[in-house]
Formats: sequence, C-alpha cells, structure tokens
Amino acid sequence: MTLEITVRGSAEATHPAERATVSMAASIEGSDKAQVFADAVALQDPLTKQLRELVDLDAVTTWSSDQVRVFSHRPWDHEGKRLDVVHSARVQVVAEFTDFERLSGFLDFWSGKDGIEVGYIAWDVTVKNRRSYESEVRKAAVEDAIAKAQVYANSVRRGKVVALQLSDPGMLGSNNPPEFGPPMAKMAMASADMGGGPSLALAPEQIVIHIEVDARFSAE
Repeated sequence: MTLEITVRGSAEATHPAERATVSMAASIEGSDKAQVFADAVALQDPLTKQLRELVDLDAVTTWSSDQVRVFSHRPWDHEGKRLDVVHSARVQVVAEFTDFERLSGFLDFWSGKDGIEVGYIAWDVTVKNRRSYESEVRKAAVEDAIAKAQVYANSVRRGKVVALQLSDPGMLGSNNPPEFGPPMAKMAMASADMGGGPSLALAPEQIVIHIEVDARFSAE
C-alpha cells in the first residue's frame, strides 16, 4: 500500500539592508488656519529641495510628497473646559534611501527642526535582489520538505519518497503561513567628530528572507 506523507518545509537567509524607506511630515499647529498651512508648506520646501539634491547624488532613489491634511479641533484644558480652536496642517514626505550614511546625516539634521516628525524607517533589500534571494531560499525550503518526508518514510521502513504536490503554505491544508514584514529601524547614538556632540547613527537589522512550502509525497 502506498504511503502518503504531507509536510511543511521551511528555510531562511539573512542579508544586509539595501534600502530604507523613511516617512516624515511637516506638521504645524496654530490659531490661524491659513498661516498654519503656509508655515507647513514653507517647512516642507527646503526638505524636498534637499531630497532632490540627494537624488542627484544617488543617495535617494525616489521620494514623494502627495499627502496633505488640514484640520481643526478644540482641545480641553485641565478643568474640562473647551479652549479656542487649534488648526493643524500636516504635509507628508516619503523617501527611499540607499546611502545609509547620508540618511543618518539627513535625519540627524531634520529631526532637530521644530515642526518635523519622523514617522518610521522601514528597511529592506532591493526588489530585484529579493526575487533572487527568495528563489534560493525557496529551493532550500523544498529540500527541507524532502528531508522531513524521508525521515517519516524511514521511520516506518518505506523507500525513497516521490513528490506528488508542492504548494505555497496553506494550499494543501488549513494552516496559514506567518507574515513577515520589513524590520523597523534600530537607532543608536554615536559620538560625533564635530563639536563632540551626539549624532544619529543608524544600525539596520539584517533582512530575513523566510520561505515555507507545503509538500505531499508518496513512498512505497
């Protein structure tokens, strides 16, 4: 009687970060709605100008500034009374860096400016390299599935396993694969040469490429 064996193989590899996506915003509050918006735009202008210069230096691959929010609210004081209306303007900027040294300098400068918010830094490898890395890890995951299935077959004194089906996780069963996203930034402070003050030094995590496959085998 033919024995069917279903297993899940997995493999992973780590690679240094190759790009960093930075989300920032020029965010201003005040009592005059028009002035608040004008001040946010005035703050965004030199920021995007520097990004254009970094594109010319091949430090930034792409950037965008296409999200604008203008809203108003009435805050409460500590006695529970409503205060005057406060107007807020927020202009978002997203940029992708490949030169991490220039990224550190860029953030070191702009994070110290009033009205600038640094939302997040997402690290990853390039799109082209990810395809290559995933291909190699996927092969290793299949090899892991074969090895697992063969152990099961050997344990009941069966012969060499033969693959019947291969699929992405969950397509041969009900289990859902874990999700892996790009790691966020780790930030560390390092001593600066200029003036002996602290400067921002970024320490990106290794990018983990994790692949799982479901596989069904037969063994005589």
